Amino acid sequence: MTAPETGRPEPDPDASVDDIQADIEATRGELGETVGALSAKLDVKHQIHQKVDHTKEAVSAKVQTVATDDEGSVRPVVPVATLALVALVLGVVIWRRRR
Repeated sequence: MTAPETGRPEPDPDASVDDIQADIEATRGELGETVGALSAKLDVKHQIHQKVDHTKEAVSAKVQTVATDDEGSVRPVVPVATLALVALVLGVVIWRRRR
């Protein structure tokens, strides 16, 4: 069985006990990081919460840019559009009642 490529060399055959123990501890650390990364990828519930939070932030930012101007006040286009829609609905209601 061959050792997988880890990016760092194995200790020499004539390495001291301290060198071998240091290598074992480094390998354990790498293994712990790998297991942690795999666990994070498999945690679907956590991924869903992250995606929901990200989407909320994106929608909130989009609403801010559409509904407000550079100073943060409400753009006059939004109330004018609302008034135009209300006027249109009232016009249709009045027109239908007269017919």
